[in-house]
Amino acid sequence: MRNQTPQEVKRLATSWRFWARTDQLPPEGDWRTWLFLGGRGAGKTRAGAEWVRAQVKAGRRRIALVAPTFSDVREVMVSGPSGFLNIGEEAERPRYEASRHRLVWPDGAMAYGFSSEDPDGLRGPQFECAWADEFAAWTRPQETLDMLGLGLRLGEQPQLMITTTPRPLPALKALLKQAGVVISHAATEANAPNLAPGFVTAMTERYGASRLARQELDGVLIDDPEGALWTRGLIDQALGLTEFEAERVVVAVDPPASATGDECGIIAAGASGQGREARLVILKDASFQARPEDWATRVAETYVALDADAVIAEANQGGDMVRAVLQAAAPDLPVRLVHASRGKRARAEPVAALYARGRVRHAVRMPALEDQMCSFGAPDQTGSPDRVDALVWAVAALTPTAASPRLRRL
Repeated sequence: MRNQTPQEVKRLATSWRFWARTDQLPPEGDWRTWLFLGGRGAGKTRAGAEWVRAQVKAGRRRIALVAPTFSDVREVMVSGPSGFLNIGEEAERPRYEASRHRLVWPDGAMAYGFSSEDPDGLRGPQFECAWADEFAAWTRPQETLDMLGLGLRLGEQPQLMITTTPRPLPALKALLKQAGVVISHAATEANAPNLAPGFVTAMTERYGASRLARQELDGVLIDDPEGALWTRGLIDQALGLTEFEAERVVVAVDPPASATGDECGIIAAGASGQGREARLVILKDASFQARPEDWATRVAETYVALDADAVIAEANQGGDMVRAVLQAAAPDLPVRLVHASRGKRARAEPVAALYARGRVRHAVRMPALEDQMCSFGAPDQTGSPDRVDALVWAVAALTPTAASPRLRRL
Protein backbone atom coordinates (compact mmCIF):
# COMPACT_ATOMS: atom_id res chain seq x y z
CA MET A 1 0.00 0.00 0.00
CA ARG A 2 3.06 2.29 -0.06
CA ASN A 3 2.14 3.85 -3.42
CA GLN A 4 -1.53 4.38 -2.62
CA THR A 5 -3.03 7.71 -1.69
CA PRO A 6 -4.80 8.18 1.67
CA GLN A 7 -8.13 8.18 -0.20
CA GLU A 8 -7.31 4.84 -1.85
CA VAL A 9 -6.29 3.33 1.48
CA LYS A 10 -9.55 4.54 3.00
CA ARG A 11 -11.59 3.07 0.18
CA LEU A 12 -9.77 -0.24 0.53
CA ALA A 13 -10.50 -0.29 4.27
CA THR A 14 -14.23 -0.09 3.51
CA SER A 15 -14.18 -2.38 0.47
CA TRP A 16 -16.36 -5.35 1.33
CA ARG A 17 -15.22 -7.46 -1.63
CA PHE A 18 -11.62 -7.10 -0.45
CA TRP A 19 -12.30 -8.18 3.15
CA ALA A 20 -15.24 -10.59 2.81
CA ARG A 21 -14.97 -14.35 2.86
CA THR A 22 -16.24 -16.15 -0.22
CA ASP A 23 -19.29 -17.51 1.61
CA GLN A 24 -20.28 -13.94 2.54
CA LEU A 25 -20.48 -12.82 -1.09
CA PRO A 26 -23.59 -13.27 -3.27
CA PRO A 27 -23.74 -16.53 -5.22
CA GLU A 28 -23.31 -16.34 -8.95
CA GLY A 29 -26.11 -17.13 -11.35
CA ASP A 30 -29.77 -16.30 -11.70
CA TRP A 31 -31.35 -16.67 -8.27
CA ARG A 32 -34.37 -15.20 -6.53
CA THR A 33 -33.59 -16.08 -2.90
CA TRP A 34 -30.20 -16.36 -1.21
CA LEU A 35 -30.41 -18.30 2.06
CA PHE A 36 -27.33 -17.78 4.23
CA LEU A 37 -27.23 -20.35 7.06
CA GLY A 38 -24.56 -19.60 9.63
CA GLY A 39 -23.52 -20.19 13.21
CA ARG A 40 -23.65 -17.53 15.89
CA GLY A 41 -21.20 -14.77 15.08
CA ALA A 42 -20.42 -16.21 11.62
CA GLY A 43 -20.74 -12.81 9.92
CA LYS A 44 -24.31 -13.15 8.66
CA THR A 45 -25.39 -9.64 9.64
CA ARG A 46 -22.41 -8.03 7.96
CA ALA A 47 -23.03 -10.07 4.81
CA GLY A 48 -26.67 -9.00 4.75
CA ALA A 49 -25.98 -5.32 5.32
CA GLU A 50 -23.23 -5.29 2.70
CA TRP A 51 -25.49 -7.02 0.18
CA VAL A 52 -28.13 -4.33 0.67
CA ARG A 53 -25.47 -1.63 0.39
CA ALA A 54 -24.43 -3.15 -2.95
CA GLN A 55 -28.05 -3.10 -4.11
CA VAL A 56 -28.26 0.61 -3.32
CA LYS A 57 -25.10 1.25 -5.33
CA ALA A 58 -26.61 -0.76 -8.19
CA GLY A 59 -29.55 1.63 -8.30
CA ARG A 60 -32.26 -0.14 -6.31
CA ARG A 61 -34.38 2.36 -4.44
CA ARG A 62 -37.05 0.50 -2.43
CA ILE A 63 -35.82 -2.13 0.01
CA ALA A 64 -37.47 -4.11 2.82
CA LEU A 65 -35.70 -5.04 6.06
CA VAL A 66 -37.42 -7.72 8.14
CA ALA A 67 -36.34 -8.99 11.58
CA PRO A 68 -37.99 -10.83 14.48
CA THR A 69 -39.05 -7.48 16.02
CA PHE A 70 -38.78 -3.76 15.28
CA SER A 71 -36.19 -3.59 18.05
CA ASP A 72 -34.06 -6.13 16.17
CA VAL A 73 -34.29 -4.06 13.00
CA ARG A 74 -33.02 -1.00 14.87
CA GLU A 75 -30.47 -2.61 17.23
CA VAL A 76 -28.98 -5.21 14.86
CA MET A 77 -29.62 -4.38 11.21
CA VAL A 78 -29.39 -0.59 11.52
CA SER A 79 -27.21 0.46 14.45
CA GLY A 80 -25.42 -2.75 15.43
CA PRO A 81 -21.64 -3.15 14.95
CA SER A 82 -22.28 -4.65 11.49
CA GLY A 83 -25.34 -2.51 10.78
CA PHE A 84 -25.81 0.15 8.12
CA LEU A 85 -24.82 3.08 10.33
CA ASN A 86 -21.39 1.56 11.02
CA ILE A 87 -20.19 0.17 7.68
CA GLY A 88 -18.98 1.70 4.43
CA GLU A 89 -17.67 5.19 3.81
CA GLU A 90 -19.25 7.76 6.12
CA ALA A 91 -20.36 9.98 3.26
CA GLU A 92 -22.38 7.08 1.80
CA ARG A 93 -24.07 5.97 5.01
CA PRO A 94 -27.83 6.41 5.39
CA ARG A 95 -29.68 8.25 8.12
CA TYR A 96 -32.25 6.47 10.25
CA GLU A 97 -35.72 7.91 10.74
CA ALA A 98 -36.86 6.04 13.83
CA SER A 99 -40.45 7.31 13.75
CA ARG A 100 -40.95 5.78 10.31
CA HIS A 101 -38.70 2.72 10.75
CA ARG A 102 -36.88 3.90 7.67
CA LEU A 103 -33.33 4.32 6.36
CA VAL A 104 -32.66 7.01 3.77
CA TRP A 105 -29.45 7.05 1.72
CA PRO A 106 -27.90 10.23 0.32
CA ASP A 107 -28.93 9.21 -3.23
CA GLY A 108 -32.58 8.80 -2.22
CA ALA A 109 -32.75 5.00 -1.78
CA MET A 110 -34.96 3.93 1.11
CA ALA A 111 -35.13 0.79 3.25
CA TYR A 112 -38.20 0.18 5.41
CA GLY A 113 -38.15 -1.93 8.58
CA PHE A 114 -40.76 -4.59 9.36
CA SER A 115 -41.42 -6.99 12.23
CA SER A 116 -42.27 -10.70 11.93
CA GLU A 117 -44.81 -10.08 14.69
CA ASP A 118 -46.93 -8.14 12.19
CA PRO A 119 -47.07 -9.87 8.77
CA ASP A 120 -49.93 -7.59 7.69
CA GLY A 121 -47.55 -4.65 7.90
CA LEU A 122 -46.11 -5.94 4.63
CA ARG A 123 -49.43 -5.71 2.82
CA GLY A 124 -49.40 -2.89 0.30
CA PRO A 125 -45.73 -1.84 0.10
CA GLN A 126 -43.67 -3.07 -2.83
CA PHE A 127 -39.94 -3.51 -3.16
CA GLU A 128 -37.05 -4.29 -5.48
CA CYS A 129 -35.16 -6.34 -2.92
CA ALA A 130 -35.29 -7.37 0.73
CA TRP A 131 -33.09 -8.62 3.54
CA ALA A 132 -34.69 -10.94 6.10
CA ASP A 133 -32.59 -11.45 9.24
CA GLU A 134 -32.76 -14.37 11.73
CA PHE A 135 -35.64 -16.01 9.90
CA ALA A 136 -35.64 -19.01 12.26
CA ALA A 137 -36.41 -16.67 15.17
CA TRP A 138 -39.43 -15.01 13.52
CA THR A 139 -42.69 -15.12 15.43
CA ARG A 140 -44.79 -15.91 12.35
CA PRO A 141 -42.22 -17.05 9.77
CA GLN A 142 -44.39 -18.49 7.01
CA GLU A 143 -47.01 -15.74 7.05
CA THR A 144 -44.39 -13.00 7.12
CA LEU A 145 -42.34 -14.60 4.34
CA ASP A 146 -45.46 -14.98 2.19
CA MET A 147 -46.40 -11.32 2.61
CA LEU A 148 -42.81 -10.27 1.91
CA GLY A 149 -42.68 -12.37 -1.25
CA LEU A 150 -45.87 -10.79 -2.57
CA GLY A 151 -44.30 -7.37 -2.09
CA LEU A 152 -41.16 -8.17 -4.09
CA ARG A 153 -42.58 -7.03 -7.40
CA LEU A 154 -40.54 -4.03 -8.53
CA GLY A 155 -37.68 -4.00 -11.01
CA GLU A 156 -36.49 -6.57 -13.51
CA GLN A 157 -35.28 -9.16 -10.97
CA PRO A 158 -36.50 -8.74 -7.36
CA GLN A 159 -34.25 -10.61 -4.94
CA LEU A 160 -34.41 -11.69 -1.30
CA MET A 161 -31.53 -12.44 1.04
CA ILE A 162 -32.26 -14.43 4.20
CA THR A 163 -29.70 -14.71 7.00
CA THR A 164 -30.29 -17.03 9.93
CA THR A 165 -28.92 -19.55 12.35
CA PRO A 166 -31.04 -22.57 11.38
CA ARG A 167 -33.68 -24.34 13.41
CA PRO A 168 -35.89 -27.21 12.17
CA LEU A 169 -38.94 -25.04 11.50
CA PRO A 170 -41.47 -26.14 8.88
CA ALA A 171 -41.09 -22.77 7.15
CA LEU A 172 -37.32 -23.13 6.87
CA LYS A 173 -37.50 -26.73 5.69
CA ALA A 174 -40.04 -25.73 3.04
CA LEU A 175 -37.79 -22.87 1.94
CA LEU A 176 -34.88 -25.25 1.42
CA LYS A 177 -36.94 -27.18 -1.13
CA GLN A 178 -38.13 -24.19 -3.14
CA ALA A 179 -36.92 -23.60 -6.67
CA GLY A 180 -34.71 -20.56 -7.13
CA VAL A 181 -33.22 -20.74 -3.62
CA VAL A 182 -29.42 -20.84 -3.37
CA ILE A 183 -27.76 -21.68 -0.07
CA SER A 184 -24.55 -20.59 1.65
CA HIS A 185 -23.12 -22.01 4.89
CA ALA A 186 -20.70 -20.50 7.39
CA ALA A 187 -19.58 -21.79 10.77
CA THR A 188 -18.79 -19.55 13.74
CA GLU A 189 -15.15 -20.61 13.51
CA ALA A 190 -14.84 -19.03 10.06
CA ASN A 191 -15.27 -15.61 11.67
CA ALA A 192 -13.07 -16.25 14.72
CA PRO A 193 -10.66 -13.33 13.99
CA ASN A 194 -13.56 -10.90 14.42
CA LEU A 195 -14.85 -12.40 17.67
CA ALA A 196 -13.65 -12.12 21.26
CA PRO A 197 -10.41 -14.06 21.86
CA GLY A 198 -11.15 -17.56 23.06
CA PHE A 199 -14.88 -17.41 22.26
CA VAL A 200 -14.85 -20.16 19.64
CA THR A 201 -12.62 -22.40 21.77
CA ALA A 202 -14.82 -21.92 24.82
CA MET A 203 -18.03 -22.65 22.91
CA THR A 204 -16.52 -25.69 21.20
CA GLU A 205 -15.31 -27.10 24.51
CA ARG A 206 -18.72 -26.54 26.06
CA TYR A 207 -20.96 -27.70 23.22
CA GLY A 208 -18.59 -29.48 20.83
CA ALA A 209 -20.21 -32.91 21.14
CA SER A 210 -23.85 -31.91 20.93
CA ARG A 211 -26.69 -31.26 18.55
CA LEU A 212 -26.74 -27.65 19.76
CA ALA A 213 -23.16 -27.15 18.58
CA ARG A 214 -23.89 -28.23 15.03
CA GLN A 215 -26.89 -25.93 14.89
CA GLU A 216 -25.66 -22.85 16.74
CA LEU A 217 -21.94 -22.98 15.89
CA ASP A 218 -21.78 -24.85 12.58
CA GLY A 219 -24.98 -23.35 11.14
CA VAL A 220 -26.33 -26.77 10.10
CA LEU A 221 -30.04 -27.51 10.04
CA ILE A 222 -30.55 -30.36 12.50
CA ASP A 223 -33.76 -32.30 12.13
CA ASP A 224 -35.24 -35.69 12.95
CA PRO A 225 -37.31 -36.72 9.93
CA GLU A 226 -40.35 -38.80 10.78
CA GLY A 227 -39.68 -42.49 10.25
CA ALA A 228 -35.88 -42.31 10.55
CA LEU A 229 -34.30 -45.09 12.64
CA TRP A 230 -31.89 -42.78 14.49
CA THR A 231 -32.52 -39.41 16.14
CA ARG A 232 -30.15 -36.61 17.06
CA GLY A 233 -30.79 -37.47 20.70
CA LEU A 234 -29.45 -40.98 20.16
CA ILE A 235 -26.40 -39.55 18.42
CA ASP A 236 -25.71 -37.13 21.27
CA GLN A 237 -26.05 -40.02 23.71
CA ALA A 238 -23.57 -42.05 21.67
CA LEU A 239 -20.97 -39.28 21.92
CA GLY A 240 -20.56 -39.79 25.67
CA LEU A 241 -17.47 -42.01 25.40
CA THR A 242 -15.47 -42.93 28.48
CA GLU A 243 -12.06 -44.62 28.41
CA PHE A 244 -12.13 -47.49 25.93
CA GLU A 245 -9.61 -50.09 24.76
CA ALA A 246 -10.80 -52.21 21.86
CA GLU A 247 -10.24 -55.96 21.97
CA ARG A 248 -11.48 -56.44 18.41
CA VAL A 249 -11.53 -53.95 15.53
CA VAL A 250 -13.09 -54.30 12.09
CA VAL A 251 -13.18 -52.06 9.04
CA ALA A 252 -16.50 -52.45 7.19
CA VAL A 253 -16.90 -51.49 3.54
CA ASP A 254 -19.99 -50.79 1.45
CA PRO A 255 -18.46 -50.63 -2.03
CA PRO A 256 -19.89 -48.33 -4.72
CA ALA A 257 -22.31 -50.00 -7.10
CA SER A 258 -20.35 -48.65 -10.06
CA ALA A 259 -16.75 -47.96 -10.99
CA THR A 260 -17.40 -44.32 -11.88
CA GLY A 261 -16.47 -42.73 -8.57
CA ASP A 262 -19.58 -43.12 -6.37
CA GLU A 263 -19.24 -42.81 -2.59
CA CYS A 264 -17.78 -45.79 -0.77
CA GLY A 265 -18.87 -46.37 2.83
CA ILE A 266 -15.90 -47.18 5.08
CA ILE A 267 -16.56 -47.43 8.83
CA ALA A 268 -14.15 -48.69 11.51
CA ALA A 269 -15.56 -50.03 14.79
CA GLY A 270 -14.17 -51.68 17.88
CA ALA A 271 -15.55 -53.86 20.67
CA SER A 272 -14.53 -54.99 24.12
CA GLY A 273 -16.21 -57.69 26.16
CA GLN A 274 -18.47 -60.46 24.99
CA GLY A 275 -22.18 -61.04 24.42
CA ARG A 276 -24.66 -58.63 25.96
CA GLU A 277 -21.91 -56.99 28.00
CA ALA A 278 -19.84 -56.04 24.95
CA ARG A 279 -19.05 -52.34 24.49
CA LEU A 280 -19.10 -51.09 20.91
CA VAL A 281 -17.43 -47.94 19.62
CA ILE A 282 -17.55 -46.45 16.13
CA LEU A 283 -13.97 -45.33 15.73
CA LYS A 284 -13.78 -43.65 12.34
CA ASP A 285 -15.75 -42.73 9.24
CA ALA A 286 -13.32 -42.94 6.34
CA SER A 287 -15.99 -42.90 3.63
CA PHE A 288 -15.37 -40.88 0.50
CA GLN A 289 -16.19 -40.64 -3.18
CA ALA A 290 -13.62 -42.59 -5.11
CA ARG A 291 -12.64 -44.95 -7.86
CA PRO A 292 -12.22 -48.64 -6.90
CA GLU A 293 -8.43 -48.53 -6.65
CA ASP A 294 -8.63 -45.47 -4.38
CA TRP A 295 -11.25 -46.76 -1.92
CA ALA A 296 -9.47 -50.09 -1.67
CA THR A 297 -6.26 -48.28 -0.74
CA ARG A 298 -8.07 -46.28 1.93
CA VAL A 299 -9.57 -49.45 3.37
CA ALA A 300 -6.10 -50.95 3.63
CA GLU A 301 -4.68 -47.77 5.20
CA THR A 302 -7.49 -47.63 7.76
CA TYR A 303 -6.97 -51.30 8.59
CA VAL A 304 -3.27 -50.73 9.27
CA ALA A 305 -3.73 -47.44 11.15
CA LEU A 306 -6.21 -48.98 13.62
CA ASP A 307 -4.45 -52.35 13.84
CA ALA A 308 -7.73 -53.99 12.86
CA ASP A 309 -8.52 -57.68 12.89
CA ALA A 310 -10.61 -57.97 9.74
CA VAL A 311 -12.13 -56.16 6.79
CA ILE A 312 -15.86 -56.75 6.26
CA ALA A 313 -17.05 -56.05 2.71
CA GLU A 314 -20.56 -56.25 1.28
CA ALA A 315 -20.52 -58.36 -1.86
CA ASN A 316 -24.12 -58.37 -3.04
CA GLN A 317 -23.17 -56.29 -6.05
CA GLY A 318 -20.04 -57.43 -7.83
CA GLY A 319 -18.56 -59.78 -5.26
CA ASP A 320 -15.78 -60.85 -7.60
CA MET A 321 -14.91 -57.22 -8.29
CA VAL A 322 -14.80 -56.42 -4.56
CA ARG A 323 -12.54 -59.36 -3.91
CA ALA A 324 -10.20 -58.49 -6.77
CA VAL A 325 -9.96 -54.81 -5.91
CA LEU A 326 -9.20 -55.40 -2.23
CA GLN A 327 -6.67 -58.10 -2.97
CA ALA A 328 -4.95 -55.87 -5.51
CA ALA A 329 -4.60 -53.11 -2.90
CA ALA A 330 -3.32 -55.36 -0.12
CA PRO A 331 -3.01 -59.11 -0.79
CA ASP A 332 -2.65 -59.96 2.92
CA LEU A 333 -5.83 -58.27 4.14
CA PRO A 334 -8.05 -60.69 6.12
CA VAL A 335 -11.24 -59.98 4.19
CA ARG A 336 -14.70 -61.42 4.85
CA LEU A 337 -17.45 -60.98 2.28
CA VAL A 338 -20.99 -60.51 3.62
CA HIS A 339 -24.17 -61.08 1.64
CA ALA A 340 -27.40 -59.32 2.60
CA SER A 341 -30.38 -61.66 2.79
CA ARG A 342 -32.70 -58.93 4.11
CA GLY A 343 -33.49 -55.34 3.17
CA LYS A 344 -31.44 -52.39 4.41
CA ARG A 345 -33.99 -51.28 7.01
CA ALA A 346 -34.47 -54.79 8.40
CA ARG A 347 -30.71 -55.13 8.82
CA ALA A 348 -30.36 -51.69 10.40
CA GLU A 349 -33.19 -51.96 12.95
CA PRO A 350 -31.31 -54.23 15.41
CA VAL A 351 -28.31 -51.88 15.24
CA ALA A 352 -30.50 -48.84 15.95
CA ALA A 353 -31.91 -50.76 18.90
CA LEU A 354 -28.38 -51.17 20.29
CA TYR A 355 -28.00 -47.38 20.11
CA ALA A 356 -31.29 -46.96 21.96
CA ARG A 357 -30.02 -49.23 24.73
CA GLY A 358 -26.80 -47.21 25.00
CA ARG A 359 -24.61 -50.07 23.77
CA VAL A 360 -22.91 -48.13 20.97
CA ARG A 361 -20.67 -45.07 21.35
CA HIS A 362 -18.89 -42.79 18.88
CA ALA A 363 -15.23 -41.94 19.48
CA VAL A 364 -15.51 -38.61 17.66
CA ARG A 365 -18.15 -36.55 15.95
CA MET A 366 -18.75 -37.76 12.39
CA PRO A 367 -21.18 -35.25 10.85
CA ALA A 368 -21.68 -36.89 7.45
CA LEU A 369 -22.37 -40.28 9.02
CA GLU A 370 -24.68 -38.75 11.64
CA ASP A 371 -26.68 -36.89 9.01
CA GLN A 372 -27.13 -40.08 7.01
CA MET A 373 -28.14 -42.04 10.11
CA CYS A 374 -30.76 -39.47 11.09
CA SER A 375 -32.38 -39.55 7.65
CA PHE A 376 -32.16 -43.31 7.13
CA GLY A 377 -35.61 -44.82 6.84
CA ALA A 378 -37.47 -41.53 6.42
CA PRO A 379 -39.96 -41.37 3.53
CA ASP A 380 -38.11 -38.53 1.82
CA GLN A 381 -34.64 -40.05 2.21
CA THR A 382 -32.52 -39.46 -0.88
CA GLY A 383 -29.24 -40.96 -2.03
CA SER A 384 -27.62 -44.25 -1.17
CA PRO A 385 -26.92 -44.76 2.58
CA ASP A 386 -23.39 -46.05 2.02
CA ARG A 387 -22.06 -44.95 5.40
CA VAL A 388 -24.99 -46.43 7.30
CA ASP A 389 -24.68 -49.72 5.41
CA ALA A 390 -21.01 -49.94 6.37
CA LEU A 391 -21.86 -49.08 9.98
CA VAL A 392 -24.47 -51.84 10.11
CA TRP A 393 -22.02 -54.41 8.75
CA ALA A 394 -19.36 -53.33 11.27
CA VAL A 395 -21.68 -53.61 14.27
CA ALA A 396 -23.12 -56.90 12.99
CA ALA A 397 -19.63 -58.35 12.67
CA LEU A 398 -18.77 -57.38 16.25
CA THR A 399 -22.11 -58.50 17.70
CA PRO A 400 -23.43 -61.46 15.67
CA THR A 401 -26.79 -61.30 17.47
CA ALA A 402 -27.43 -57.76 16.20
CA ALA A 403 -28.02 -58.90 12.66
CA SER A 404 -27.77 -62.06 10.63
CA PRO A 405 -25.57 -61.58 7.58
CA ARG A 406 -24.06 -64.61 5.98
CA LEU A 407 -20.27 -64.40 6.22
CA ARG A 408 -17.80 -66.00 3.86
CA ARG A 409 -14.06 -65.71 4.40
CA LEU A 410 -11.87 -65.08 1.35
